Amino acid sequence: MKINYEKLGLKVGLECHQQLNTKEKLFCSCKPELFKGEPKITFLRRLRPTQSELGQIDPAAYFEFKKGVKILYEADPQTSCLVEMDEEPPHDLNREALDITLTAALMMNAKPVDEVHVMRKVVIDGSNTTGFQRTCVVALGGEIQVDGKKIPIEHISLEEDAARKTGEDGFIVRYRIDRLCIPLIEVTTAPVIHSPKEAEKVALMIGRILRATGKVKRGLGTIRQDLNISIRGGALIEVKGVQELELISRVIELEVQRQLALIQISEELKARGVTENQIKDKMIDVTPIFKDTKCRVLRKAIKKKKHVMAIKLPGFSGLLGRELIPGLRLGTEMADRARFWGRVGGILHTDELPKYGVSREEMNRLMEILEAEPQDAVVIVADAKENCIDALRAITERAREAVKGVPEETRAANPDGTTRYMRPRPGAARMYPETDIPPIPITDEHIRRLRKNLPELPEQRIKRLIKEYGINKKLASQLQDSEYGDLFERIVKETSVSPTLVAATLTETFKSLKREGVNIEKLGDDQIIEIFKLISAGKTSKEALPEIVKWLSEHESANPIDAVEALGLSMLPKDKVQRIIREIISRNRELVVEKGGRAFGFLMGLIMKKYRGKVNAEEVSKMLREELSKISS
Repeated sequence: MKINYEKLGLKVGLECHQQLNTKEKLFCSCKPELFKGEPKITFLRRLRPTQSELGQIDPAAYFEFKKGVKILYEADPQTSCLVEMDEEPPHDLNREALDITLTAALMMNAKPVDEVHVMRKVVIDGSNTTGFQRTCVVALGGEIQVDGKKIPIEHISLEEDAARKTGEDGFIVRYRIDRLCIPLIEVTTAPVIHSPKEAEKVALMIGRILRATGKVKRGLGTIRQDLNISIRGGALIEVKGVQELELISRVIELEVQRQLALIQISEELKARGVTENQIKDKMIDVTPIFKDTKCRVLRKAIKKKKHVMAIKLPGFSGLLGRELIPGLRLGTEMADRARFWGRVGGILHTDELPKYGVSREEMNRLMEILEAEPQDAVVIVADAKENCIDALRAITERAREAVKGVPEETRAANPDGTTRYMRPRPGAARMYPETDIPPIPITDEHIRRLRKNLPELPEQRIKRLIKEYGINKKLASQLQDSEYGDLFERIVKETSVSPTLVAATLTETFKSLKREGVNIEKLGDDQIIEIFKLISAGKTSKEALPEIVKWLSEHESANPIDAVEALGLSMLPKDKVQRIIREIISRNRELVVEKGGRAFGFLMGLIMKKYRGKVNAEEVSKMLREELSKISS
């Protein structure tokens, strides 16, 4: 389906987040790294929402609190301290991180603030031990150029990254606090993006500028985009955590389709005469109906002494099972709400009950007890009574929203570009001043000093890479858009490997390996450099490079020479290569005599098929031609 996004009034604003590559964390001297292995410290907390200075409670914070979870924090002394544990006040703001953020801001023509004030943003989902995230605005009012269009930058901020979730078990959620307090730059655009592809290009340009500072981290999890998406007649939806650049346009396309489908459902409900007031929180215990049911889900719940409760949704028949986008139905959205608010496993509804083994007699009895007509839908939940009530209340709230149209909410991105309900949209009550960190003045002299040493802009760097290293524009652009621009220059300076080979490996070969499922992010810069040093020293061949990378991705922290030895990819001595060539020529003597030099391609293929990765293709080619010329003469 071709969609005219301009006609729909699509507006997208981006929030690009990127970890900074600093020596220390944002508010302490801990290493900004993730630790592997078992935690040496654990502690249990439950976070609660607090009122703002105006006496208000943020709805997103209240939502998280209502889940009733406790958080088990895991720590290692090398990567976190009492600051991350919220047992000690934060230290001064990391000046290195502040300078990197100011540099990026100047590259985007933003105006630095006169004074940096650290604020607290309420977050009680467990990702911050304090119950808030520390953040500070560093610059305002910048702009970037994308395809000749000016994209306003509303603000550029510096904030602490969150702890990382490692699992959950019932009401206990586990977080590691090694990532907590790693410096993070946030770049926010105005909502002036009007197509999915344009959003992708804007994110790419922001990423290029941030990478041009040479001070950002690399790899999966170090960068993510949040998208604010709306269409005319829809609602402002915040989609959080888009990690892959290529996924941005897909997320927007699917969100637009979702909103259009919800608008259509709203119009249909209104045409059926359904109003919000008709949807009542009248919950009925229907457990007796299903005491002898063949429905496995309900039978299992009743056996565990759980309740089966139901609610009527007037006029919703046929709509809960309707697909909004592939894999997402209105019933799925209601189930998401029920899971979050009611802590239940899911829901069943009359659009789908027969396929779960509910009999016609049970269906009729259910409709009778709830006084439901054929045009009505009934939703049932099986769990503890309190959970059922909370879940069904969340479902009726979502049903009322369906009558109105598209509800404003925060959604999380899935790997396939679809999204799922995360929490309500946060309100203004979530921000208040940080009292433990004094304001930091930004002087004119400081800005002048930074401006004098600004890195080259992306387009300037592409031109320099072409001129200085002799690579083509395609490879230079791919390097600039990748995370390996700086690494490319290091490798070329430290080895004698061709710049074109290095560039093609870091972009095209690595991209191809990623598509095969190879976890390139597990390789450190030093490991990658060492691979090229082995090639440069003639200890392995360039053809062996993909196999070495695969092996290293499966053997963390291993040395590339170990990969070469384990895979048997050491280069064969020159005299042995010569013997191999002569043996192959001898075995194919008739062909060589018949075709002479034209037998080269066939013989080269035989050699490389058997010895690829153990011989240098250029040397084999040269030696083979020499041997063939002897026979011809």
